[in-house]
Amino acid sequence: MTDAPVVRPLTPDDAEAVLAAFCSAPDMARQGAVTTPQEAERYVDRLTDADGPHRAWAVDDRGTCVGLVAVTIDAVNANGWFWYWVHAAHRGRGLARRAATAVADWALSDGGLHRLELGHRVNNPASGAVARAAGFVREGTEREKFLVDGRRVDVATYGRLRTDPVPDTERLVRAGWAAT
Repeated sequence: MTDAPVVRPLTPDDAEAVLAAFCSAPDMARQGAVTTPQEAERYVDRLTDADGPHRAWAVDDRGTCVGLVAVTIDAVNANGWFWYWVHAAHRGRGLARRAATAVADWALSDGGLHRLELGHRVNNPASGAVARAAGFVREGTEREKFLVDGRRVDVATYGRLRTDPVPDTERLVRAGWAAT
């Protein structure tokens, strides 16, 4: 593997790194319940099931998964729910922005999708910055959608269409990708 970060398909070998990421910060609990090696293996298995709706890519830094970008595909409508996370120790390096842009480009071209959607808590502006850098356009606010620590939190919604302008954002190199 190169010294430069890349985005590559998630594999079962990434389960240990996924567990480390989920243990890296309390906000990772919003991504799912991964607190044991077995839960990490099930999480990765679900995302790497070739017959399932998910397409998941590891943000790889020197051979270790330090983040994830995924698309949950609605094949009937050629849409995808787009999501991402990064291990707390690797945040602030632009990895999510560059990986998200690479994956969104793929999804709207070789991936055959017409529309990508995502949402983030309005109290997580870093996630919004990733979305905008990856070419997503803010479409609205879902008021008081989530209950977090006993408080209602709004969610900012975004979309990116195949016909939208391609963002001028640096991308991580895609390693080991098939066209679909």
